[in-house]
Amino acid sequence: MLTRFTQTLLALAVTLLLGACAVTPMTPPEPATAPAQFKEALPDAQAVATAVPDAWWTLFQDPVLDDLERRVVIGNETLKAAVAQRAAARAALDASQSAMYPTLATGLNGTRAYTATSSAAANPGNNLALTASASWELDLWGRLSMATQGAQATVQASEADLAAARLSVQAALAQGYFSLRAAEAQQALVQRNVLAYQKSLELTQVRYRAGVAGLTDVLQAQTQLSSAQTQLADTMVQRAQLEHTLAVLLGLPPSGLTVLRTAVLPATVAVPSSLPSTLLERRPDIAAARERVKAAYAQIGVTDAALFPALSLSASAGYGQNSIANLLSTPNLLWNLGAGLTQSLLDGGARKQARAQARANAEQVTASYRQLVLTALQEVEDNLVLSGRLQDEVNAQTEALQSAQRNLDIVTAQYRAGTVSYLNVSAAQSAALTAETTLLTVRNRQLAAVNTLLKNIAGRWSAN
Repeated sequence: MLTRFTQTLLALAVTLLLGACAVTPMTPPEPATAPAQFKEALPDAQAVATAVPDAWWTLFQDPVLDDLERRVVIGNETLKAAVAQRAAARAALDASQSAMYPTLATGLNGTRAYTATSSAAANPGNNLALTASASWELDLWGRLSMATQGAQATVQASEADLAAARLSVQAALAQGYFSLRAAEAQQALVQRNVLAYQKSLELTQVRYRAGVAGLTDVLQAQTQLSSAQTQLADTMVQRAQLEHTLAVLLGLPPSGLTVLRTAVLPATVAVPSSLPSTLLERRPDIAAARERVKAAYAQIGVTDAALFPALSLSASAGYGQNSIANLLSTPNLLWNLGAGLTQSLLDGGARKQARAQARANAEQVTASYRQLVLTALQEVEDNLVLSGRLQDEVNAQTEALQSAQRNLDIVTAQYRAGTVSYLNVSAAQSAALTAETTLLTVRNRQLAAVNTLLKNIAGRWSAN
């Protein structure tokens, strides 16, 4: 039969449980929607059904890049920091979950005390106690469960942050590698031109000594050669700096990486004519932002529940006497059971401000999430139109280079025949160098556009 105390306690608990509906969970807004197709998809292009593997960078068919990508996920320090952040989020989740369970503590205490009395001096006495205590906060208003939901969303966000960091590092490595190869190709081009300018200088000097060319031809050839040698030094510096950048991405000192020179850009990857906008759902940074919205709305529930009283159950038991002999005996047994109901009456508006702060934070996180989706749409649209049109630029610039080289051959032959001045040769050489340099730049931009597009759609052409 229940005692009066137990009946009162149960009645109080039932009353509080019935009042739990006063806390209404806040539902996060619906995910941001996107159009069915991207605006800049090219309807006049042929669709490309190339399957994209998990290792999306292998589409560029470069084994050196493949090896660097394998190494970057192991050594990159930014990824290590993201892994540690994920571990911290998981630990916070475990802590929030543990708060929903009872706590149990044990203790062994021993004291020796002296107390002076009015009648006579008492000898010092001993007091020994072996105790065990338990307490449990009942989650009446869902404060603890909503805190756990928020922690779970934070864990999911940290998982997505790690995936986003990995994708960003992989894309940065690929772009740095493309720039490295472009710098090598530019260096090789300038080296070829330096050799050509040296031969032109020798030719003008021979013609000058023979009296069929003026001193201005020699000076023009010398100026052109010196300028090319300066440009060659710049390309060497640029290539070295790019190699240093790759080393740091791999978690190595700049001196710890040497990439063998090839002066060959990786193969260009064709982009499908149309892409579904649902690809954005795969982006880990968008997924992380969405999980943070969930965590923010869970925190609103936590602050709302803090307005209601907290009910805790407690119990303790133990043995106590003045000596260790027969300490664990029935006459020395002590125990108590209790319940505590705590309600803050005056807090200077702290809880009210916490609620307002939680709501403002939820609005801020939601707006940031929606802005991220809009920015992602823009990024994909920009790189779709860029990658779709750069191939036209490559084709046009290839024709321009062919024309410039043919013109150079004709003008050089005319100079040898003495029908034109060296100024014509210099102009033709500059035009050919500019045309080939521009072609390298366009090809590098094309690789960068495809690489960035793959990053923006999480390395997939399809949503499957």
